[in-house]
Amino acid sequence: MQRRDLLAGAAATAFATGLPRPGLTQGAPRVLKFIPQADLAVVDPIVTTAYVTRHHGYLVWDTLYGFDEDYKAQPQMVEGHTVEDGGKRVTLKLRSGLRFHDNEPVRARDAVASIKRWAARDALGQVMTSQLDELSAPDDSTILFRFKRPFPMLFEALGKPSTPVCFIMPERIANTDPARPITEVIGSGPFRFVANERVPGARVVYQRFEGYVPRPEGNPSWTAGPKRVHVDRVEWQVTPDAATASAALQNGEVDWWEQPTGDLQPVLRRNRNIVLEIPDPTGLMAIGRFNHLHAPFDKPGVRRALLGAVNQADYMTAVIGTDRSLWREEIGIFPPDTPMANDAGMEVLTSPRDMDKVKRDLAAGGYNGERVVLIAASDFPSLNALAQVGNDMLTRAGVNVELVSTDWGTVVQRRASREPPARGGWSMFFTFWSGLDMFNPGVHQSLRGHGQQAWFGWPTIPRLEELRNAWFEAPDLAAQQALARQIQETALQEVPYLPLGQYFQATAYRRGITGVLKGLPLFWNVQKA
Repeated sequence: MQRRDLLAGAAATAFATGLPRPGLTQGAPRVLKFIPQADLAVVDPIVTTAYVTRHHGYLVWDTLYGFDEDYKAQPQMVEGHTVEDGGKRVTLKLRSGLRFHDNEPVRARDAVASIKRWAARDALGQVMTSQLDELSAPDDSTILFRFKRPFPMLFEALGKPSTPVCFIMPERIANTDPARPITEVIGSGPFRFVANERVPGARVVYQRFEGYVPRPEGNPSWTAGPKRVHVDRVEWQVTPDAATASAALQNGEVDWWEQPTGDLQPVLRRNRNIVLEIPDPTGLMAIGRFNHLHAPFDKPGVRRALLGAVNQADYMTAVIGTDRSLWREEIGIFPPDTPMANDAGMEVLTSPRDMDKVKRDLAAGGYNGERVVLIAASDFPSLNALAQVGNDMLTRAGVNVELVSTDWGTVVQRRASREPPARGGWSMFFTFWSGLDMFNPGVHQSLRGHGQQAWFGWPTIPRLEELRNAWFEAPDLAAQQALARQIQETALQEVPYLPLGQYFQATAYRRGITGVLKGLPLFWNVQKA
């Protein structure tokens, strides 16, 4: 079934009809209808950094720790922990009552397998693994870490919401090769994934898991605290057309639209039945990601030349509009107003733009007219806006660019290909990271330079890796900040990606919806009048 078949006609028809809903409880279920930023192309939150998959992950799986609104790790699936031997021995104790969606109990060995699979893909997890002597499950409720030397970021690593998240899966599923997507979704969290109601490109369904036991104490805050569920079902209605999404929200056919586009936000603000708020104070950081494996972006000089073509205001205006309170330019490697933010090397982005100079620099850097395949998500408005501006920028710089527009799911799959562009690979794509995902060198995936193990694009930049390792060893904040300056200078010389600005994305929901948490789209604590 195609998306156009479900969305044909008026918005009311599209949302009022739909497919049969088997398996409901008796009586009218409390159904929360949500429009996600894009379709759920991948259900495994470990093999992809796509945010839509992370949001799906938080519905289905639980975590050992959560992050509160002060960016502090708090126990979630664990009852508590002990730290011994000067920080080299850490023991976690699972709380009682934890169950998977197949009603099997959550055991420590499940957590150990899940941690190992996650750590193989995660930037911070890889550092943790390099410092481990032992990760084991002495009994069903105990997880033991023994480190070569103290790893003070352990709890932050296990609880961070930046992708990939350390979700806890059954051992047999977590033993799947970290490079291969899982084929079975058995969760540990507050909602079950209803696989037989999934319609690719149109709908995703989740059912409340009656066997989930929330933490008994505390208040919900971001991904920390008790996850109390007040709805029976959550239905994601994939709606790439913004006008259709806006009409459905205003007419009450859906309850919540994750990312209303900038041009439609003024209309929604005038509607007394709609609430608009900015849930993530760290904003969204835009980047243009290069494929470092193939020409022309295997050459640092070519990548560096394009920094001179970037006008961050053009990108941000295309994404969110002319309201300067919603976006920032002159953005470097780390989010503004965070501890690692600095101005080192920023003149390459803030100096007057000169496209003739860019063309000369491209030639000097080794560009020989190679075709550049730019892959774009046509059904993801903000990413499509970035790609359109990027395509224009590359064209004006004299680059031989081919824009390939397709759906986001295909982009997610294609960007994982290491083949040359001529054989189904790619040269460049555009995306966003939450500021929380770029907060420091420990979590900043697109800043890594460790080649084949790096995030899509696979840059090999040894100096970045050296500086990152030194950052972990830094004795205090001042030393970390000094290294962050060197990291930014190196990144703006070697150019793992183009920094394109920061914007603040509002979310919109019906006034009868309460309990919406800050941070990510989270579906516990939400109540529907």
